[in-house]
This record gives sequence, structure tokens and C-alpha cells, in this order.
Amino acid sequence: MNELLLVLPPLIFALGGVVLLMVDLAIPRERKSLTAGMAAVVSAAAALCAILQWGLAGSGFQGMISVDGVALALDALVGVIGVMTIGLSLRYNALRGILRGEFFVLMLFSLSGMALIGHAANLLTIFLAIELLSIPLYVLSGIARPRLDSEESAMKYFLLGAFASGFLVFGMALVYGATGQLSLTGIARTLITSTSVPLLVVGAALMLVGLGFKVAAAPFHMWTPDVYQGAPTTVTAFMSTATKAAGFVALLRVFGVALGDLANVWQPAFAALSALTMMIGNLGALTQINLKRMLAYSSIAHAGYLLMGLAAGGVSGVRGVVFYLPAYAAASLAAFAAMTAAHNGEEDQSISAYAGLSRTRPGWALVMAVAMLSLLGIPPTAGFVGKYMLFQSAIDVGLVPLAVIGVLTSVVSGYYYLRVIVTMYFEAPPEGVAVTKGNRLSLHWVTGAIAAAASIVLGILPAPLINAVTAGVTSIR
Repeated sequence: MNELLLVLPPLIFALGGVVLLMVDLAIPRERKSLTAGMAAVVSAAAALCAILQWGLAGSGFQGMISVDGVALALDALVGVIGVMTIGLSLRYNALRGILRGEFFVLMLFSLSGMALIGHAANLLTIFLAIELLSIPLYVLSGIARPRLDSEESAMKYFLLGAFASGFLVFGMALVYGATGQLSLTGIARTLITSTSVPLLVVGAALMLVGLGFKVAAAPFHMWTPDVYQGAPTTVTAFMSTATKAAGFVALLRVFGVALGDLANVWQPAFAALSALTMMIGNLGALTQINLKRMLAYSSIAHAGYLLMGLAAGGVSGVRGVVFYLPAYAAASLAAFAAMTAAHNGEEDQSISAYAGLSRTRPGWALVMAVAMLSLLGIPPTAGFVGKYMLFQSAIDVGLVPLAVIGVLTSVVSGYYYLRVIVTMYFEAPPEGVAVTKGNRLSLHWVTGAIAAAASIVLGILPAPLINAVTAGVTSIR
């Protein structure tokens, strides 16, 4: 029982998905909102469990599983993202005829894999968790069948994801061959006396390729714009937030815990990837006229900022990463919430379609504006605090050129983020679009408003989260 407590949040997600899969068979097609409600309860229960377990530390299952502050923070974060994504999905999926029970079941299974990554203390556990995360996402990307762009995005994601998994597992095999260990702490102990450093370096490089795909880091980002554009927008919101959080925790586990003594080798590689990712993401977003593709390139750019924290390393770098993940998630969810509701269900992905939104849908225009400002990093939003922490961690360890690139690319991003705000507030709405005085209270609206409010609250009062993150980072094992 003590060992089961160590994996209670992932277990809640997994068992909830299994039970819901059976229960959903008895729920009529026209009442699939009941399935969504039960999935939200499961996700909220897992997040609450992680919060109540805060401070728990230990390992079990013969060293395959461990728990610390970072693991519990990831459990809570993906649980909250799950609840909010379900809140966005009800209206959006119903309008598009894809309110299917399996949507929410697959989401729970994917969440179980994401949560398990935080608890993984063994390379095999990490690989199994990543596959458990990924396979449901491949199906979710194509769940809008028979829409061709959705099916195309699922096929691209599946083929490239399988290819990346091959790199990951081959890299793990090489690391095992060099150390004779699969345990993360065992690999760390073996590094002290290992004579197979070249083999280790090759294995680490291959694992970086596989995990770089998951977090959409350049040059492993090519799938991101097409998959984000073709998948249902609620699935895109889920992928861009929860998947990114799990991927960065996996990078932290593999490189921070197992390969920490090779930091002089992989930290320069992380710095180079960070600079490349920030430049490609921000420059790629400049030319986009499709809001969804612009947010895809924005997601790539933010992966670059997060890689800066891993390149810096230490408590300050990891703390910056762990704080930035919920800050980015709140802003991204707010943006996608506004995008899925701004046109009364008639989704138009072009930026020009949001002209005059402040007059036609003022509430959603405000939510989108807050999201854009937080992604840009303007105070008093959480994005500003997160970027400050990441840039400061890089400067503290002498990575001043990398911090300068981060600042310059953030300035560049001002063009495409502010362009959305200018379009909403300073351009006239299309002819024939009714002007509304407010927004009808709905679950969708509440979810978007909460995400936007979280971006502001975490920017004005970041201390409680920073203190909790600091305590969690210093407990990492």
C-alpha cells in the first residue's frame, strides 16, 4: 500500500480511464456530457491528491518509481490542465459532432502517462510513460474524422512520433550498454567510474532527439505547425500545455538526475538548441496569417525559453522551468479558449477573422489579449515573471549571450502577439457581425476566464508558487 501511494495520482488517471471506458458504453450518444463530467472529476481528484501529498518523498517498486516535489507538481499541473481542457471541449466538440466518450477516456490515459513520467526513476519506466502519453494523443489528433486535415495530422504525428521513439529507445539501449544500469540513480553512480563515455554521449544525444520531438524543440519541430493546425483545437490546447510539461520533466529526469555528471557535455548542447529553437519559433511565427499555426510556432519558441533553464541547470534553472510551465499553460489555454469561442462555434483560424472582436465579443477579446501579453512576457503577467527567472538563471551561470538571444527574440515576438491585439481592438469587425454587450455565462467562458485570471494572479502574486516550486526542486532525487 505504501508503494501504491507513491503513484496514486497516475493510478487515479489510469483506473479512472478504465472504469470510464466501461461506464461510457451505457451512456447514450446524446448524453456524452456525463462522460466528460466524470472525466473532469477523475482529473480533479488526481490533482487534489497530488496537492495533499505535497512533501511526500520516497521510492518503490524496486527503484522503478520515485516521488518528489517535481513529480507532484507535474501531477497537479496536468490534472488542472485536464479539467480545463474538458471544460473547453464540451461546447467545441458538440458543435462539431465529435462529442464522443472515447475522447475523454483517451485524455485520461494520456494524462496517466504524463503523470507517470514525473514518478519515473528508471529508463524503462520513462519509455513506457512516454508511449502511454503519446499513443492516445495520436488518436485524439484524428478524432475529428472524417475531416481530412484531422486525419492527416494524426498520421503525421503518429509516423514522426514512432520515428522519434526509435531514437529514444536506441539511445536508452546505448546508455544501458555503457553503464549496465537502467535506474537513473544507478546510471549517475556508474558515471563516476565509467570508461565508456563516448558511448554514453551518443546514447544521450539520441535520447535528446527523442525527447526534443516531444517538447517541439528545433530542429525536431517540423511536425508541430501541421499537427496543431489539423487537430481539433481543444486537442491542440491539450498537447501544447500538458505534453510540453511532461516532456520537460522527462528531460529533467534523464539529464539532470541520470546524466548530471556529463553536464559539461550536454549543457552546451542544450544552450545551442535553446538559441536555435527561440530563433526558429519566433521568426517562423512572424509570417503566419493563421492564428493556430502562429500559436504552434509560439509553442516552439517557448520550448526554447524552457531549454534555457535546463542549459543553466542548478536550482535556479530548474525552478525557472517548473514555474514557467504553469505560467505558459495558463496563457496558452486562455488563447485557445478564446479561439474556440470567438465566432460562436464557427471557427475561423485566420488572424484577420478576429478584427473588431473587442466590439463583437468583448469578453473573449480581453481573454485573448491577456493571453498574448503573458506569452509576450509583459508585466504584470505570469509570463514576465517566468521569463525573468529563466533569463536570470542563464546570466547567473555565465550564459549571457543566450539570455541576450532570449531577450531579442522576445522583442521580435512582440510583433505577432501585438498584431492579434491590434486586430481585435483597432480594426473594424466584418460587415454583418452583431455587436454584443457581454458574454453569456457558460462553462466555456468560465474556463477561459479562469485561465486568463491565473496569468494575472501568478504575475502579481508569484511568491507562493515560487516558494512551493523551490521546495519541490530542492527535494528532487
